[in-house]
Amino acid sequence: MSESLFPGATFPALRADLFDVPTPQRLTAPAPSQHRPRFLMLYGSLRERSYSRLLTFEAARLLEAMGAEVRVFDPSGLPLPDDAPDTHTKVQELRALAAWSEGMVWCSPERHGAMTGVMKAQIDWIPLSSGAVRPTQGKTLAVMQVSGGSQSFNAVNQMRVLGRWMRMLTIPNQSSVAKAFAEFGDDGRMKPSAFYDRVVDVMEELFKFTLLTRDLGPYLVDRYSERKESAEELSRRVNQRAL
Repeated sequence: MSESLFPGATFPALRADLFDVPTPQRLTAPAPSQHRPRFLMLYGSLRERSYSRLLTFEAARLLEAMGAEVRVFDPSGLPLPDDAPDTHTKVQELRALAAWSEGMVWCSPERHGAMTGVMKAQIDWIPLSSGAVRPTQGKTLAVMQVSGGSQSFNAVNQMRVLGRWMRMLTIPNQSSVAKAFAEFGDDGRMKPSAFYDRVVDVMEELFKFTLLTRDLGPYLVDRYSERKESAEELSRRVNQRAL
């Protein structure tokens, strides 16, 4: 066993009662969930022949073939963020699906070098927190994009940033389909190609990561700073009652 680099170290800035030491035992769910993994799929285009929707449907078929329960949200009719109350029917539908899901797939076209407004609006309507509940924290996420020209990764990179902001566990793999108009047949199905093979890779990885983490998500993203803040808030409330 190697010697400590800092023998006898003290931690004057640390709240020892809130400091957590991870152990392998705490990373094993005592009773793993047995239900089918639940996935919410979001796509970022309202066009009649939307390639992000077609790619989302291909991914959804693969997840169902693996045994998942899948819901695809239709963004048509969803208002712009802050342009309607959060009681709007489409907003409530989206938020209920986000709460129901254990993992998500976000698929956007790249437009002007970025994800579309349709895609961003859906993400913006999902709250980072709702009371004491964080609807997306610890849930898995896979990101995909379609492009009209050469392969690009601008949209998936942006969605990765948003996934981190939403405290999601974004898987390493991703899909970017170039010249999407040439990758789908008249029946709307994706043609055999390396692009299709990558979609299979991504969905397999998403499914695996979800099985590994869905019972441990809250613990994996639990933070010392937030435990400390919560403890201090509780202390202030108790002290105020004693005044």
